[in-house]
Amino acid sequence: MNTQRFFIELSYNGTAYHGWQIQPNALSVQECLDQALSVFFRQPVQTLGCGRTDTGVHAKRFFAHFDLPGALGTQMERKVPGINSLLPYDIAVKRIFAVDNNAHARFDATSRAYKYYLHFHKDPFKLDRSWLFKGTLDIALMNQGAEILKNYKDFSCFSKSHTQTFTNNCVLTEAVFEELEDGLVFTIRADRFLRNMVRAVMGTLVRIGRKEISLTDLADILESKDRSKAGQSVPACGLYLVDVKYPFIP
Repeated sequence: MNTQRFFIELSYNGTAYHGWQIQPNALSVQECLDQALSVFFRQPVQTLGCGRTDTGVHAKRFFAHFDLPGALGTQMERKVPGINSLLPYDIAVKRIFAVDNNAHARFDATSRAYKYYLHFHKDPFKLDRSWLFKGTLDIALMNQGAEILKNYKDFSCFSKSHTQTFTNNCVLTEAVFEELEDGLVFTIRADRFLRNMVRAVMGTLVRIGRKEISLTDLADILESKDRSKAGQSVPACGLYLVDVKYPFIP
C-alpha cells in the first residue's frame, strides 16, 4: 500500500502533561494527538515529534510527522478543524501538509529556539506560564554570561546524566535576555539541545544575575563538563519551545 508522509504543526500548553513523548503511566501530548488522529482517520496513527519537551513545558511551535495511505491524505487543510475538535483545549493543530516520504521531523530540523519567561510580582494570569522569581537580577551581567555560552560547543555540564545521546555538542547561535514590563525573557537557539539543558542554563545564569557566581566561574563550569557544578534547573512552567526550522519549510 502506497503511503504519504505528512508534517503536522501544533502548539500546546504543557501544564497538564508529562511532556511530549508517550509514557507508560502518565498522560502525554503525543498520546492525545495519536488518539485524535487515529479516531479521525479510523486507523492507527503514530506520530514522531521534532524532539521532547519535559513535564510542564509548553510549545508554541512543534512539529511531528506521520504516515497515511495515499487515499486518506487529500485536502488536509479542511481536516484540521475536525482533528482539533477531538483534542483537548490545551492542544491545537495549526496545519498539516504533505512532505517527501524521507522527511523526518526530528533529524531534519536545522535549529530550535526556546524562550524562558520569569516575572517578579505575583500575577494569577501567569500561573503555570512563567516563573515567579523573588529577588533582583543583574540583567547586563546575565547577558555577558549568555555571550560566553556561544564560545563553547560541549554542554555536558547542563545535561541530565545517563542520556542516550552520542555527543553533548551543540552549536548555539543566539542566547540573550530581554526585559519585560514585569520580568525577563531568555531566548536561546541552537542546532540541537540536550535533555534539561535550557532549564539548567537558565538556572546557572540566574546565579550569575544574583552574583552568587562570577563569569569566570561560568567558564570553569562549562570546562568541567560536570552537571553537579552548574545551577539547579529552573521550574518547567516558564519554558516554551517557540520555533523549529527545516530546510524545506519556508
